[in-house]
Amino acid sequence: MGNATEDWNWQRDARPLARGLHFVAVPIGNARDITLRALDILAGADVLAAEDTRSLRRLMELHGVPLQGRQIRAYHEHNGDAVRPALLAALAEGQAVAYASEAGTPLISDPGFDLARSAAVAGIPVMAAPGASAVLAALNVAGLPTDRFFFAGFLPSAATARRKALEDLAGIAATLVFYESPRRVAAMLADAAEVLGPARPAATCRELTKRFEEVVRAPLGELAQQIAATEPRGEFVVVIGKGSAEDSSAEDIETALRQALETMTVRDAAEVVARAFGRKKRNIYQMALELSKD
Repeated sequence: MGNATEDWNWQRDARPLARGLHFVAVPIGNARDITLRALDILAGADVLAAEDTRSLRRLMELHGVPLQGRQIRAYHEHNGDAVRPALLAALAEGQAVAYASEAGTPLISDPGFDLARSAAVAGIPVMAAPGASAVLAALNVAGLPTDRFFFAGFLPSAATARRKALEDLAGIAATLVFYESPRRVAAMLADAAEVLGPARPAATCRELTKRFEEVVRAPLGELAQQIAATEPRGEFVVVIGKGSAEDSSAEDIETALRQALETMTVRDAAEVVARAFGRKKRNIYQMALELSKD
């Protein structure tokens, strides 16, 4: 992929970079999704740190940002405690430190939080160069309400813990956004359909901004069935619309109750479905009782 910023030149545009910690958003797929300010920071920082040093080095090469003798220090969840003191020492000396995630915006499902907090506690300026984010890109294309959304990151990998986490999220009156790996997305969608209700509107957003980008919009139960019949590839963002009395019919609720009753007691099924659709538990419980007699 060619240089996305032919009009940018690090020698012409370089300016003294303010001391402090600079969080730099980088592309989530398409290398052209980089900002001029991000390139300025990468060119001017005294110290470069990255969750994945190879991906940052490749990005800088693509856009003609020279290292000029600088090394890129690895900073990730496995070595953060060991590397953080050196970065903080550089910041204390008045240097400009730039940190980039492997992809997207730092601190979003990323190990940069401890670094940001430590710098802030030490009175060191913390700055952000905003840019690409898989969360926001998915909200753009999912076709679901964006007036309120809740980013839940990755759900637990264990089935029991995952369902418990979904139950805790069911009552949130907002669009829910999750990250998920191709290995677990089928199980995650199946559990979400069971806990939140199969009729709840949802979308899977795969490989955003990349060559094989794909967005599938359907009720949660249908999405779970579709994914279960395929071999998922690529990274997923799952977006689930909020359940409410306004966008759910009696038929939707009955379908959700019937599915829940296959594995739950009447009381538990009524509680889960009522929470998912924003209805009063008493009314849903009566419906569940009638359905359980069929």
